[in-house]
Amino acid sequence: MFWFGVLVIAVGLVISIALHEIGHLLPAKRFGVKVPQYFVGFGPTLWSTRRGETEYGVKAVPLGGFVRMIGMFPPNGRQGEPRRGLRGWMDRVSEDARSYSAQEVDPGDEHRTFYSLSTPKKLAVMFGGPVMNLVIAAVLFTIVVAGLGTAVATNRVSAVSPCVSTTGECTAEDPASPAAAAGLEDGDRIVAWNGESIDDWADLVAAISAGGADPAEVRVERDGGEFTTTITPEMTTRPAADGSGSETTPIVGITGTFALQPQPLTEVPGVVWQVTAGTAEIVVQLPQRLYGIATALFTDAPRDPGVMGLIGAGRIAGEIASVSVDQYGAKERAADLLSLLASLNIALFVFNMIPLLPLDGGHIAGALFEGTRRRWAAWRSRPDPGLVDTARLMPLTYAVFTVLLGMTVLLAVADIVKPVTL
Repeated sequence: MFWFGVLVIAVGLVISIALHEIGHLLPAKRFGVKVPQYFVGFGPTLWSTRRGETEYGVKAVPLGGFVRMIGMFPPNGRQGEPRRGLRGWMDRVSEDARSYSAQEVDPGDEHRTFYSLSTPKKLAVMFGGPVMNLVIAAVLFTIVVAGLGTAVATNRVSAVSPCVSTTGECTAEDPASPAAAAGLEDGDRIVAWNGESIDDWADLVAAISAGGADPAEVRVERDGGEFTTTITPEMTTRPAADGSGSETTPIVGITGTFALQPQPLTEVPGVVWQVTAGTAEIVVQLPQRLYGIATALFTDAPRDPGVMGLIGAGRIAGEIASVSVDQYGAKERAADLLSLLASLNIALFVFNMIPLLPLDGGHIAGALFEGTRRRWAAWRSRPDPGLVDTARLMPLTYAVFTVLLGMTVLLAVADIVKPVTL
């Protein structure tokens, strides 16, 4: 079952990557851009076929994909005397990228290049991939939230604490918990508390809080029958939930059972937004978090569980599929696996929106800058400034690629040496 969970996430990610690239492919073809290749994966080609002018295929390393469009860089290069030193090297790197891009453009295909598109069309092509991941995540969260359901604490008791203890372990000196003293057992369902009907855990918590330490008449359902008992909660001081100090609350000594309950479709946008905002916050803090993970590898510091690589995601999926926990069946496992896959698609969406090449956000930023510059010139009745030479960003692109490669290696090592587990 562990490897089944890993397989589910692996196949789901490959499909997500393939659909991401289709998000680029379809608008590019719709706008007439020539697309020589559509591939899922990198490295040696395992299989390919040609349909029209496009070669479709699968490569050996399924860690990404690409759609090759002709004319990603405009032909207008830097004019003037060659520069020396670092700036000269940067010019040569840019010119090499520009020359390679120009070689892909056959005579007569100049109007079918990416750089010849209008700004709105460029944005549609480049937004297509990340938005596809966002749509996939929304569909998966819809299946989970409105179909399978989200975990909600019910009025059924999963465990009865034998005592009231401040240390978490019962000793001979610790008194019996109010629930144990009243005869409650694991699996009982509390249907009424002091005359108030109890439908879920929230109702029960509210009723206990309202009654304080006063004795309460409790109606309990067990094995198809019902009986009534009296429970006297014990007031206990413990840390406040908001971390503002301590609070005194009535304690009964029971733990609720969680069950999946389908939610209205109107809940889905909120879930998608919450996960997206949380992922964006992690991406903003990524340098700091990666430093913490690197430090944790060589010290006893705890590993940051909020950032993991593909190996870590696969491990979590395997544990979800194989963990042995009561009341955690196929439905719960499916909900958690789909939620994990949806969260990974949200991560692909957010990460690809970073405005740096070679990420999609870099091309989006270039198109926005080009469109803004042209509109500004038109508004001031100035000549059209022309295309933005994005090839000049190639040195920075290589630097970003190196950082991404280093991050991938760091997370892979951390996922193996100091993994995040359930």
